[in-house]
Amino acid sequence: MTVDAVVFDLGNVLVRWDPYLPFVGRMDRAEVEAMFDEIDFPTINHGLDAGRPWAEARAEVFRRYPHRVDAFDFYREHFADSIPGPVDGSARLVRDLVGAGIRTLGLTNWSAETFHHAEPAAPAIGLLEDVLVSGEVGVAKPDRRIFRLLANRFQLDPGRTVFTDDSAPNVAAAAAEGYVAVLFTDADDLRTDLVRRGLPIPAA
Repeated sequence: MTVDAVVFDLGNVLVRWDPYLPFVGRMDRAEVEAMFDEIDFPTINHGLDAGRPWAEARAEVFRRYPHRVDAFDFYREHFADSIPGPVDGSARLVRDLVGAGIRTLGLTNWSAETFHHAEPAAPAIGLLEDVLVSGEVGVAKPDRRIFRLLANRFQLDPGRTVFTDDSAPNVAAAAAEGYVAVLFTDADDLRTDLVRRGLPIPAA
């Protein structure tokens, strides 16, 4: 066996995430899309993932887009609705890896202020040895520094560590740091890949 640890991204790998869900039945999808486009939600969200306080992000939205601040507040207040449950098959995969004695960890881009919602939405997160949360350390994927921090904090050999993420740029950054980087498509495909690498877990 050439792999002795598996590191999972969380969002849309272990737990589903859709930022539109909090608004279902409350705002039209087109209006939510217009709001996200106007405030540049991906950039704001990445800043939150990298440790920016929500209060600071809100102040920026209020200053630049005061007509959007109520919707931004609504998203924050109903954040738990954006993570409706686990990704199919991922919980079983985590349980099988843990049961086989494989070190199993998480590396997530997530605001430190909302991370407490993760495990209730996908209880398998609680089975992980530990999770490195970008918002807690002030650096977010695909910044390669977070992969170096991951290796140092948990004494991982990147060449013997599988890292899986649904984001191609994050996978590329992990590969550049020497990890066995695998683009996540679904849990069965990842399971097949891990079995092929010699991990002692049941096949899909």
